[in-house]
Amino acid sequence: MKIKRTLWTASAAAFAVALASCGGNNNNDPVAGTTVTTLSNRADLVSGGSVLVEVKAPPGTATTSLKVDLNGTDVTPAFTTAPRADGRLIALVTGLQTGANTITASSTDSTFASARLVVTNHPRSGPVLLASQTTPWICATPVATAAVGNTPATNASGLSTNATDAQCSIATEFKLWYRTKTAVSVNNGADGNCVFVLPDQTATTPAFSCLQPYVAGTTPAASVASTTTSDGVTLPYIVRVERGTMNRGIYDIAVLFDPTKPAWTANTPQSQWNGKVFYTYGASTGQPRLQYRSEQNWAVAGITGINDDTALRLGFLVVDNSLTDSLYNSNRILVNETTMMMKEHIVENYGLIKYTMANGCSGGSIQQNTVASTFPGLLDGIQPSCDYADSITTGIEVFDCVLLTNLYVKPEWLAATAALTQAQIDAKKTAVNGHRDHTGCAGWSNSFGFNNKAGNYTRYTVNPATGAIAPTAADLVVRNNCLLPAALVYDPVTNPTGTRCGDADLAAAVWGTTTGLPGGTSLRAISTGDNVGVQYGFKALLASAITAEEFVVLNEKIGGSDADGNLIAARTVADAAALPVAYRAGIVSSGKNLGKVAIIDSRGYDESPTSTNIHYNWRSFSERARLDAEAGDHNNQVIWRYGTGLLPFGPAQMAAVTNRSITLMDTWLSTLITNVPRTYVNGGFTHAQVVGAKPASVFDLCYLTGDVTFATPVTDQAVCDADLRLKYFSSPHQVAGGPLAENILKCQLKPLVFTDYTGITFSAGQQARLAAVFTGGVCDWSKPGVGQQDPVAPLSFKAGPGGVPLPAMPGSTPI
Repeated sequence: MKIKRTLWTASAAAFAVALASCGGNNNNDPVAGTTVTTLSNRADLVSGGSVLVEVKAPPGTATTSLKVDLNGTDVTPAFTTAPRADGRLIALVTGLQTGANTITASSTDSTFASARLVVTNHPRSGPVLLASQTTPWICATPVATAAVGNTPATNASGLSTNATDAQCSIATEFKLWYRTKTAVSVNNGADGNCVFVLPDQTATTPAFSCLQPYVAGTTPAASVASTTTSDGVTLPYIVRVERGTMNRGIYDIAVLFDPTKPAWTANTPQSQWNGKVFYTYGASTGQPRLQYRSEQNWAVAGITGINDDTALRLGFLVVDNSLTDSLYNSNRILVNETTMMMKEHIVENYGLIKYTMANGCSGGSIQQNTVASTFPGLLDGIQPSCDYADSITTGIEVFDCVLLTNLYVKPEWLAATAALTQAQIDAKKTAVNGHRDHTGCAGWSNSFGFNNKAGNYTRYTVNPATGAIAPTAADLVVRNNCLLPAALVYDPVTNPTGTRCGDADLAAAVWGTTTGLPGGTSLRAISTGDNVGVQYGFKALLASAITAEEFVVLNEKIGGSDADGNLIAARTVADAAALPVAYRAGIVSSGKNLGKVAIIDSRGYDESPTSTNIHYNWRSFSERARLDAEAGDHNNQVIWRYGTGLLPFGPAQMAAVTNRSITLMDTWLSTLITNVPRTYVNGGFTHAQVVGAKPASVFDLCYLTGDVTFATPVTDQAVCDADLRLKYFSSPHQVAGGPLAENILKCQLKPLVFTDYTGITFSAGQQARLAAVFTGGVCDWSKPGVGQQDPVAPLSFKAGPGGVPLPAMPGSTPI
């Protein structure tokens, strides 16, 4: 969506704070008439049966004769009986029917012209941007249940009642908590102090939680800590948590709350809310077909709770939804749809939003980046930690690592390296993989190497030190990525129409399936996976780190995978129709759109040597490369590096990184919305506007590995790069010649020419073998990828897979 910037009157600017993501309408206001504008979302993307509406009469005219109706029913009192302090006529219009609704504003004495706005309402359970939802979908229950035969298990919802429909809609509940005066633990509760998490709504609150149930009239005031918000409001640290369902996910909204005050409405928010939203996106990634509550709010010790504390005590509204938590949903369009719906709900029930900042690690960084890329304006500032630009290009490295770890145990590679010591072999693997050492690819294979398995499978484990591949006892358990009973899941022979559980299959409504392609019969989602023409180990060969024979064997035997995620001897070929969708929709995160948000990237160390280290430093700089190429520079992004671990730990590190990131982002975005007042139209801020608001105190820095208390920030990047745990390396695709941006899903090809291998001599037999591998040519990395193009996001998929750009936003028309 593209945001129109205008200067308003002081009173309007004070109250018409932006929902950048969920903006309403850009109306050409008729001078002689009234206008109707939706404030909580675009008029054509409304959900949940209600919408916040503003009605404006022409300047200088009285509104006593105003009449507003919804589908012919008078709703005028909602606008006139409780006027806002600023005089604006804003009201929550409820009772929308699914589909088209007409809101009409008119004058009973004909003193001004009437106006009509058509509002399209969608179910609270979704979808809005998508045409269909993945099935089956197993609703959560108040108490978790185990699977019985072919009846799936259910998760605990953290709510006290069951779903009321097949869309897993559960009644909303509210609960109050108070912050105890106990000191926060520095060791996840092991020191006897409390841990800050948002406790579960129905479970017994653990004693270690810093938040305990608050009961009005019973909880002693002396037990409740106090806090002062960013606006200078001091009050008891009491939090209200709203839990309910939205778009089939379970959400939580937490905010400081005064139980002695009147009901909170969009027009009368409590003063301790600073008008700002802090959206948390979780971590990891997965594609289960079960309804979950967000991992952010389980009643367990966790580092993410500190983020909630820092934001909550400053007056932020903290929000999550299990469908925006990457562990439970890797359909990135579904993520932006759910984020949009959540923000609409907040505006309608809590008030207008000044700005939205976000955070999340690993999969949570993917969610932030992809939301910013696929639906510009939903987020204003992001704080990715353990950063990946997106999931679809992260999958390139995962796929390469699975192929390479399997290649290294094949007889041909073992024969080619038989005369070498283990140290020499490890050095060759390091050169081919591109990582800090040879153990890197084991982490990807072990953690996410089975992510694209369409059906039931058993696992294996790669030993990071030796490269040996064997199943553990736990690996031999039959499982699937849907987390459904095996009999319900796809099998190519016994159940070809069963639920497919690969990553792309969760987003079939985005990609489409092969049934939509000529001759296609499979229900599988079309895919972007491809390694045709990739010269694995190319730079390692030119650097003499591997021999010509090793290079030939590597590319002869690397292979690929089939549509079900099984390894095969042939290379993998993408479905051509999927490639442009990935770029047009912004699913390959675009530097063009990432340039429109403020970014503070917290980059901890997680590269070796265990079997699950996967958060490589080069990922932050890959995102930077995309910004440089597509936004013109990376001045809207800063990277904070530290080598002590994946995330900050303990009060000093948290203060220096996590808490400071939130407060500096607040300063940045507060300056931005002051500099650029905005109305409700498509797009988000421009790159120049974001950069122009950046505080001088926000810049690249690092804490050297020995600085465990983060006492000395270092700004000399050469000094940072000299620290081995802060330096960034590369990936198998980059060693193959690909760019640091790692955003080419399928390369264009050029002829295989042996003069390109400077200083390398291939025998006639080796040349023939390479020609047989690269029959169509090798990757030409100087060209864009096949189907690569600028994003035209946001797209709507209501008409089906592939998506079309959202139309111009509907505005009110004079009648």
